[in-house]
Amino acid sequence: MSIANSELIINPDGSIYHLNLKPHQLADTVITVGDPERVSEVSKYFDVIEVKVGKREFHTHTGIYKNKRISVISTGIGTDNIDIVFNELDALVNVDFKTREIHKELKSLDIIRVGTSGAVQSDISVDSFLLSQRGIGFDSLMHWYESDGGDTAFAKAVSQQIPRSKLHATPYVVACDPDLAKKFQTMEMKNGNTITNVGFYGPQSRKIRLEPAEKNINTYIADFNFEGHKITNLEMETAGIYAMSTLLGHRAVSLNAILANRATGEFSSQPTATVEKLIRFTLDAIVA
Repeated sequence: MSIANSELIINPDGSIYHLNLKPHQLADTVITVGDPERVSEVSKYFDVIEVKVGKREFHTHTGIYKNKRISVISTGIGTDNIDIVFNELDALVNVDFKTREIHKELKSLDIIRVGTSGAVQSDISVDSFLLSQRGIGFDSLMHWYESDGGDTAFAKAVSQQIPRSKLHATPYVVACDPDLAKKFQTMEMKNGNTITNVGFYGPQSRKIRLEPAEKNINTYIADFNFEGHKITNLEMETAGIYAMSTLLGHRAVSLNAILANRATGEFSSQPTATVEKLIRFTLDAIVA
């Protein structure tokens, strides 16, 4: 069945609406970053850059790194943007833009988030790296799609152990792709469980002038334990990435540069160098 023009918007040049990409411009391995300026910090290591496309906060470079074709794309901040980016990435590889029909044989992308995060456990060092084994969504994105609900036992434990207002979304929990994650599991990479929330200040219990509604939430988060699994860090995209990838049949993993520790009050004195190190690590692990 052909997808209506209002549902799949294709620009006059044949590119998809928000990302401004054409199907042939996207590699099967995709690195996502939040900051548009970080795209060039990844692609500067490419041997060849084939494509440079930018529209709004969504910038994409596709090129070759050590004989591997890779795309790096900025998503901007938050799971609202993840919804846009991941639906459009999937359409680029799984929909025929001429007939507007879904391909009979679906393609699976490998998607690696390279992002920053704040730890909630005092023993997680600033400037360390952490792989999110699970994304714990406080953002509601997965609830807007038909799904099996993810890891409902883990999500129930989160709801029971971390008190929040009834006005807030019910948590969902989705795991990374275990096979893709194996490529990045080395001695320097910690494993953890990551909460994704809808903001940087109040939703993560930061206070400048406004009082957060949930003042003690980080204490409950740090104390959480479900079958030996603790929550390690907070950020704004991972759960959405895992939810959308799982629903669409792609493989995803989120790699975090820990720049802050909320338990100790520390912030990295070398954030640029730490992110740069994670970028190099990620690229070399992809081609290993």
